[in-house]
Amino acid sequence: MSNSVFVPGHITGFFTIENHEISLKNGSCGAGFLLSQGVKTTISKSDELVIDVNQGDSTVIDEVLRILEIDTNFKITQDIQLPIGAGFGTSAASALSLSLALNEYFDLGYSKDLCGQVAHMAEVNLGGGLGDVIAQTGHGLVLRTDSGAPGVGEIKSFEHDVYVAWKTFGSIDTSSIITDPHHGEVISDVGLKYLEFFEEKSSLRNFLDFSYKFSTETKLMSGQVKELVDYLNSRDNILGSSMAMLGNTAFAFAYDESTFKTLDIEGLHVDKLNNVGIVYD
Repeated sequence: MSNSVFVPGHITGFFTIENHEISLKNGSCGAGFLLSQGVKTTISKSDELVIDVNQGDSTVIDEVLRILEIDTNFKITQDIQLPIGAGFGTSAASALSLSLALNEYFDLGYSKDLCGQVAHMAEVNLGGGLGDVIAQTGHGLVLRTDSGAPGVGEIKSFEHDVYVAWKTFGSIDTSSIITDPHHGEVISDVGLKYLEFFEEKSSLRNFLDFSYKFSTETKLMSGQVKELVDYLNSRDNILGSSMAMLGNTAFAFAYDESTFKTLDIEGLHVDKLNNVGIVYD
């Protein structure tokens, strides 16, 4: 007996930091999008507790198990399909896919929102992403209009038939940025401006334009990322390019896959916007 749950990776384009005394309201507002790759968690029978993760460690898994107070023997297998710490929401996808898979395997009877709240609490406790969990319950392009965990915050999803390319230059310590008072103030001020603009007109073009402006005005973009982003923005048929928040990663959108295939950029990955979201297997 086994079951699997896939949760897509999530890239944020711009955001505001929303700190609350209530942990389930803690998080961020902003806009981002889902990828076809993410994290797949499989739960299966075992005579002892086995944790098998293809990259990283078991910190997120341990925290979810602690919150759910599960203390029994079984096997957890996680396939993390994207780089860790590079702005893809892998920690949130790990926590959410695990919570959902455990709920199915042990027939806990929890709602999808409650499983999401468990994952959100794990992220808050570990100082990880601020809004990835709730965004990963959506599909396509996701607008976070109210901060917090699933069932507490609010999102809107928009489907678009576009291809996504990305290249990462490494990781960024997310917690060191979002907990820094200066960075936090600048991010929230600039993020609020573009969030209000985007809520008025939630178009793909505005998402890309506002993401680029946010990344430059907050000065979060590294030199390596800026060089690639500026190059991609200069190319014909590329709809727009910016930096993944928060990761040393550049992304770009295009309607035609061949637009990216013809570029001679080492380490450029081509994906497609995920208009499906979470998948149970």
